[in-house]
Amino acid sequence: MPTRSAVTVSLVPEARGGPFVFWDDLPAACRRAADLGFDGIEVFPPGADAVDPAALRKLLADTGLSLAAVGTGAGWVKHKLTLTSPDPAVRAKAREFVGAVVEFAAGFGAPAIIGSMQGRWDAQVDRETALAHLADALAALGDRAASLGTFLLYEPLNRYETNLVNRLEDAGPLLARVGGSVKLLADLFHMNIEEAGLADALRAMGSHVGHVHLADSNRRPAGSGHTDFAPVAAALREIGYAGYVSAEAFPYPSADGAAERTIAAFRRFFA
Repeated sequence: MPTRSAVTVSLVPEARGGPFVFWDDLPAACRRAADLGFDGIEVFPPGADAVDPAALRKLLADTGLSLAAVGTGAGWVKHKLTLTSPDPAVRAKAREFVGAVVEFAAGFGAPAIIGSMQGRWDAQVDRETALAHLADALAALGDRAASLGTFLLYEPLNRYETNLVNRLEDAGPLLARVGGSVKLLADLFHMNIEEAGLADALRAMGSHVGHVHLADSNRRPAGSGHTDFAPVAAALREIGYAGYVSAEAFPYPSADGAAERTIAAFRRFFA
């Protein structure tokens, strides 16, 4: 199966200004994505109950799109929940929030993403304890996803967003603890900050890579910065990657402009 293209849409007002191509209007985003030739849409909802499954199913059928993935970032942005909080009640609420998104996404054969909800370690919870909390949550949520016929995505973030796992290869020990139902989300913007080489990092993790976020070095759409995407695309082909390359980038110079630049870059390098 060839690599597929996707584009992000955020439905979370509290995340405004973040790196999402389309905003607020899911039907309009789907129609525009389909018009431009994208294969899928990646949705970041306020919660699992924010999008009606029947309405989304009809929208996807009408536009010929698939649901590429569903983000859980609103759990942090909107509700300040993390899976590594020192407060067990907060951790339980975080698992509940993610679990509901896992079930929603699984109804479409899609994975849920754990990025910002991983949290960080600090004076209240040391690194090893935080990683143990994270591993426990990923294992349980990954098993839940697998029981529903899909998988869970874990996203290493750059050092300014978490101090837990920043590089793809650093996630290796964590993945070994949680089993094969959790795959890596390789975000090229975060990797641009943390990795010595994007292509080498992808090759090193090989079959663990389950999703790719496409953005240039400045988090604008591909073609707006200095990232060389040719070796990245070559590495994905070498590891046999057949998932989505999904634009998680600022809507620069506009939402339409970002989507147009993205699909052009996808066709040039990844198709």
